Amino acid sequence: MCSAVSLLLLLLVGGLGLHVWLYGLPTSVAQLAAQLELHRLEGIGLVPEHCSSDCRVQLVESIPVGLYPSSSSPGPTIADSWLRLLDKAKSSVHIAAFYFTLRDSDVQSDNPSDSQGRKVFERLKKLESRGVKLQVAVNAPQTSKQDTAELSAAEGAQVREVNLSAVTGGIVHTKLWVVDQKHFYLGSANMDWRSLSQVQQVGLSVEDCSCLAQDAFRIFGVYWAVGGSQSGSLPPFWPARLSALSSADKPLDLNFNGVPAQVYLSSAPPSISARGRSDDLSTILSVIDDARRFIHISVMDYLPLSQYTEPLQFWPAIDSRLRAAACTRGVQVRLMVSCWEHSPASMFIFLQSLLVLSRPPLQCNIDVKIFTVPSTEEQMKIPFARVNHAKYMVTDRVLYIGTSNWSQNYFTHTAGVGLVVNQTGSAVKQGQQTLQSQAERLFLRDWDSDYTSQLRVDDLDVCPHRRGFAHR
Repeated sequence: MCSAVSLLLLLLVGGLGLHVWLYGLPTSVAQLAAQLELHRLEGIGLVPEHCSSDCRVQLVESIPVGLYPSSSSPGPTIADSWLRLLDKAKSSVHIAAFYFTLRDSDVQSDNPSDSQGRKVFERLKKLESRGVKLQVAVNAPQTSKQDTAELSAAEGAQVREVNLSAVTGGIVHTKLWVVDQKHFYLGSANMDWRSLSQVQQVGLSVEDCSCLAQDAFRIFGVYWAVGGSQSGSLPPFWPARLSALSSADKPLDLNFNGVPAQVYLSSAPPSISARGRSDDLSTILSVIDDARRFIHISVMDYLPLSQYTEPLQFWPAIDSRLRAAACTRGVQVRLMVSCWEHSPASMFIFLQSLLVLSRPPLQCNIDVKIFTVPSTEEQMKIPFARVNHAKYMVTDRVLYIGTSNWSQNYFTHTAGVGLVVNQTGSAVKQGQQTLQSQAERLFLRDWDSDYTSQLRVDDLDVCPHRRGFAHR
């Protein structure tokens, strides 16, 4: 009897010690209850892996049908990279998504435009038969549940809707895959058939890189916990097992395709960023401040405003840094934004105010172009398509790839992720290239293409396709 009691006490003490190590010492009963609930929600398979740092990385994109000849994008597409990651999956696939519409439910199933999305969906359905666990954290509410309902019906697939609006006032805008905690994808493409064939996207596909993939998985873990919470509020703090493994202060030292790189992940908003995670807005600002010769930005929306809240508020955080870079440090700033039916009219007014600085006496090195994806009559019927949806920045020093448009709400309320790759000064052997140089070539291809037009200070009808507000 004494032995049994002693064993029980030992287990209790050991369990309490483990709990304190993971979550810290609770300061109140309410905090303890919140910690215990979070502990219950953490069944997402956080299994430590050997940390591999010799990573294979590809800059991938989706090009709308008819936009460029195939020779303009010799590399793999985003759809190719997703299918490759699914083929490599052995134990788990975790996806964080804004919405999930890989099949076109609005038209007949023989629509050729959604063929790539259907291939991805069918490959996801086959994961269960291979013994691969699938977990999806998707923004709530969903406008269409057809895909997620069918995936949920398969044994082994779990879908958790994340009602971020209830706790931060924003949405889950992240587009993130983590496979086996070894491989991952991050970029602008939503889990949507249009993203793979009718919208221009840019992303990064990373393989055999568990050091970074495990860190990305911790960001997924935060979404999973928020989606499973029954309290309708955020926990007082995030547990140690979700703390960042990389940051601006402590980047990971990796090899990307044989070239040394310093890499870290950032996230937004701060309220759902675990301990040590670099804030996404601060990351963007630091990349701008670090540039010495040029800053090239491709983003769908650029607005120094609180775009989705009332009343509208001026928000100069990024805008001020770009002005300072061009006018104080003499950095060349090139900004490329999109023109489509959902572009906000105010965006072009703000951009014209930037261009004023290029006139005498300041003559700041600032240039702005508008990217328009041409459409046939049939393509114009496809809703929320035919647009450059990319969200990245490349400087003479680093590459930043994100999932957020550049207005206030995306950084203060809405969930997003960014990735910074710094290969400045790294030895590059014959046949190798940095991601920064690849991204620079991609940007200049679009910048110099026939699909861009120069924005001028005195232009009135800048974007004739505009009809409403930007789609997230």
